[in-house]
Amino acid sequence: MEELYGKYKALLFTLAYQLTGSAADAEDAVQDVFLKAYGLPPERLEEPKAYLCKMVTNHCLNLQKTARKKREMYVGPWLPEPIRTPKTDTLETAVVRRDLLSYAMLVMLERLTPTERVVFVLREALGFDYPEIAEMLGKQEANCRKLMSRAKGKLGISEEETISAEAADMEWVGRFLTSLKQGNIDHVLSLLTEDVMLVSDGGGKVTAATRPIQTRDQVVRFLAAVFEGIQPYDQGNLHSEIAPLNGGSGIVIRSGDDTVKAVFMQLQGGKLSRVYIVRNPDKLTKV
Repeated sequence: MEELYGKYKALLFTLAYQLTGSAADAEDAVQDVFLKAYGLPPERLEEPKAYLCKMVTNHCLNLQKTARKKREMYVGPWLPEPIRTPKTDTLETAVVRRDLLSYAMLVMLERLTPTERVVFVLREALGFDYPEIAEMLGKQEANCRKLMSRAKGKLGISEEETISAEAADMEWVGRFLTSLKQGNIDHVLSLLTEDVMLVSDGGGKVTAATRPIQTRDQVVRFLAAVFEGIQPYDQGNLHSEIAPLNGGSGIVIRSGDDTVKAVFMQLQGGKLSRVYIVRNPDKLTKV
């Protein structure tokens, strides 16, 4: 069992995280699955990868029933919990990075039903074949293909299209922040798409926008307020760093008391289309 834990822990965490949007729930799912697997007869684990993924999937499907009710009472927009993905990979972090959907895609997965989300993640992120997915879910292969088609329709992805998110890289983010801090508003506006949107998640615990911000002028004003007074990382009471988050580049902002907020930027045609700001302190423990 120790060998299985070492071999599959990263994969199972990645699966659970993308099914729940919560690193804490994903860790609990992995621990729960291995505790249950410890008492199984060896013949049940002849195909350990598929069987353990099935156990994690069932755990997360059960969890989604209560999670959706909690989110109905959540204050303001709900965003997934960000995780740091170091550029210097261990074998474990390399597995997570390879199979991780972008943060923006993780946000979009909230449009799906729990079962659609399972099929989409197993197929697109982890590369399982439809017969394997059908076995895990106890469904017909044709039904799984329909679920996948329905999921892609809700996400605005064509049947032939592959998932290729255009995350902002460190160089682009650096240039954008420089223009913002210098007050070059015209240049900042030129870097935004016409339909740019900013979403901020405070969970009622810290100040955040309670609704998405959807005009270019308002997005610029909000970002200017967020980054006002930020100094280089080793100066001042408020500092920022461009950091590897969720397999891409995000911004981590810290105040003098080391309070953290994480910012994600998503591009479309080289321009900024989505900004996600996570401020809820409960969601920043992995940053």
